[in-house]
Amino acid sequence: MRNILVIGAGKSCSYLTDYLQKKSTAEKLHITIADISLENAQSSARNHANSTALQFDVFNEVQRRDEIKKADIVVSMLPARFHVEVAKDCLHYKKHMVTASYISPEMKALNDEAVKKGLVFMNEIGVDPGIDHMSAMEVIDKISNLGAKMILFESFTGG
Repeated sequence: MRNILVIGAGKSCSYLTDYLQKKSTAEKLHITIADISLENAQSSARNHANSTALQFDVFNEVQRRDEIKKADIVVSMLPARFHVEVAKDCLHYKKHMVTASYISPEMKALNDEAVKKGLVFMNEIGVDPGIDHMSAMEVIDKISNLGAKMILFESFTGG
């Protein structure tokens, strides 16, 4: 069974955990949902057979490293400013990482080491950023394939 550690069980997390839980049996996934609030983690875990809720403090270095060590993939749903320490631990333990946030200069600085270790650090995989980038590229590609030239593109997503 592959282990996915989802750190942060805020509002956006429920869509992710719902998707992972639906795929968990066929894909042989176990999802650990970790949050400072055990109640939030339990709400996202929904008593699903392939999910575990965990009270988790990202600032507790020992706990953070122990949980990352057990995971195959780490998904950080935390605010962007908290990704770097998680990413450094993922590098240390050779774990793939996904975030929904824009790439900060600090995260970008870790890219070469991730590539060297054969790891995937995938950022900007949310609604904004993420789906907005993919839908923008779809429009840009269509225009380009028609031989047209784009003069201006504006995108409005999120709040």
